[in-house]
Amino acid sequence: MEQLITDIILEYGLLAIFVLMLLESACVPIPSEVTMLFGGALANAEFVASLGQEGRHLNFVAVGLAGTLGNLVGSWIAWGVGWRGGRPLIERWGRYVFLRQHELDRAEVWFDRHGEAAVFVSRLLPVIRTFISLPAGIAEMPFVRFSVYTFLGCLPWTFALAALGYALGSQWEVVERFLRPISIAIALVVLAAAAWWLYRRWQEQRRAAPSEPDEDRAPADR
Repeated sequence: MEQLITDIILEYGLLAIFVLMLLESACVPIPSEVTMLFGGALANAEFVASLGQEGRHLNFVAVGLAGTLGNLVGSWIAWGVGWRGGRPLIERWGRYVFLRQHELDRAEVWFDRHGEAAVFVSRLLPVIRTFISLPAGIAEMPFVRFSVYTFLGCLPWTFALAALGYALGSQWEVVERFLRPISIAIALVVLAAAAWWLYRRWQEQRRAAPSEPDEDRAPADR
């Protein structure tokens, strides 16, 4: 994946950064760390010269803005999917993962009150940032408000990674290797929490289910 991303960025430059960040924000698990770190490194003239790719030198500000705008457009796609069909789909299939109607209502109310903070903070967290737009759309968070907080949350993330890539140049991979286990750990925590919640809900469903009638009861004596 890393080699593919870097090859695409070398070939297509800012357009590649925009598209890769768009896909990442549209719930496609493409690591933004690799995209932005390598994009930032290509703004470092010495690093580009060491690759023998002088014609691939990028502008640092343009790299950060391409990543931010790509994230914003990708977020619109995920938000639109959630807004258009998310709630009816969850209401139809949610029972298979033990979701209840009042929980969906409560989640929607919570997102209406705290959606701005949720979107902004999630954009600063690996893994979670990729998927936050979908629940925002399901909760019908207003589009303009969603766009503003998405942009504000993406801006420091993309520019920080680009700045690290620029500063480190040929050593940009050091940061990516440091962030990779953090991303894996966050993903494992999310999966473990989901598995624990499903198990608890399954146990509750079992306890609430009516007991089966005793089919082996002996017939009454004549």
